[in-house]
Amino acid sequence: MKTLPLIIRKYPVMSTILLFQAFRLLLLPFMGLMPQDAYYHFYGQNLSLSYFDHPGMIGYLLRFFTSLFGKTVFVIKLTDFVVTSITLYSFYKLAQFFLSKNGVNKALLLIISTFFISILSFNSTPDVPLLLFWTLSLLLLSKAIFEDKKWGWIFGGITMGLAFNSKYTAILLPLGLLIFVIFSDKYRKLLASPWLWLSLLFCVIVTFPVWWWNYENNFASFLFQSSNRTSSIAKLTLKPSYFFGAIGHQLLLLLPILFVVIVIITYKYIKKVVWKFSLPSAKILFLLCFFVPTFVGFMALTPIYWVKLNWLMPSYITGIILASIFIGKKLLKVQLMFSIVIHFLVALQVVFYLVRIKSDDTWVGWEELANETKKLQQQYDVNSFIFSDDNYKTSAVLNFYMNQKVYAQNIIGKPALHFDYLGDELTLLNGKNALFIDSDKRFKNELKKGQIDEHLKKYFSNITELAPIIVHKNTNRKRKFWVFYCENYEFKP
Repeated sequence: MKTLPLIIRKYPVMSTILLFQAFRLLLLPFMGLMPQDAYYHFYGQNLSLSYFDHPGMIGYLLRFFTSLFGKTVFVIKLTDFVVTSITLYSFYKLAQFFLSKNGVNKALLLIISTFFISILSFNSTPDVPLLLFWTLSLLLLSKAIFEDKKWGWIFGGITMGLAFNSKYTAILLPLGLLIFVIFSDKYRKLLASPWLWLSLLFCVIVTFPVWWWNYENNFASFLFQSSNRTSSIAKLTLKPSYFFGAIGHQLLLLLPILFVVIVIITYKYIKKVVWKFSLPSAKILFLLCFFVPTFVGFMALTPIYWVKLNWLMPSYITGIILASIFIGKKLLKVQLMFSIVIHFLVALQVVFYLVRIKSDDTWVGWEELANETKKLQQQYDVNSFIFSDDNYKTSAVLNFYMNQKVYAQNIIGKPALHFDYLGDELTLLNGKNALFIDSDKRFKNELKKGQIDEHLKKYFSNITELAPIIVHKNTNRKRKFWVFYCENYEFKP
């Protein structure tokens, strides 16, 4: 044991990185299933060229890992941890293109300390593969541009396509590439190079499954991701709470020191380029082209639109490399101390669940809900079906834990994300009874809800509210679910 402090002193950077990753790995068994984990596992269990609300890369990865190692919560979490660890290694190789050895070490310490890396390591979302293929794309394009590696164009195009097959935000990758080439005096000649356009062609070819699925389904996914948001943004209604909420989220994801540094360098570079008409060196310009459009673009929307905390994550790959140029040892130490404190508090919350989360976006109580739902099904009607009405969360989790099909709100005529695209013939359920599960997010008491949703009454001849399911953790009441026994279902198109 005496050798451990010696190793840490001799290799402080590598030791810090390994300790952070060991912490995340050790925390995995304590992380229960999140609704997002279950929903994207549901993607993988229902293979498709693409899906209603996102492309399917995260679902394919979860299908691959669970096929190899078994369908367990730990394997779901392990998938995220492994993919994000590969992202970190890719980031290390990318940083070597732009920084000295000391700069690379600072960049590694900065990114390993962030909370967004922890989120990616614990929670299955499309951002997990997006960040991997985003980083690989920048690495391969750097080789193509700065080392004249022709194969970098081909594989860079492929990884840009795979990033798009992870999440639509990746459209900013080819956009950033074109912005760089257009504005770089040294590399503008690449516009006449067949390799640039071949790279973009490979990108398009790889994304073909997503386009084809959308074509076959009336471009449902593209419209879902764009039309509602475009109309909301077009209203131009100022909402300060959105802006301050976004700032709060980014302060958490990056921690205050790193976020403030990134904001300052963004201002300085924009001022230099826009007001002084002075372009930085080619390598700095490259980093900026994959940072500014995403970071500034989404931040500019925050006063009028609720920008989700993960939308800015891709910008931080090159943003952190830029920040490492300016951040000193003292600020780096403060960043690491902030990170240690935050991660310690997170560990306490994960293991002991000290603060009750008034949301379905939690890892607590889902398996207990599934077990109690099975008991109720056995008690009332073993042939009944189960459904919920919260977009995807309860339905996806119960699908994971129960050896039967669990339905969503399309049962009662509501849009249900990708549940609408499974090809279910709901008329086959006519005449059956059902258990309807409804989460009480606020959970103030153990009483029944006392009222029945009007939508339910349209589809069932009789509805009886049962005693709610109360989930306990550490002897405390933590979750509550209302339960309704619904009789004689009749599908109404």
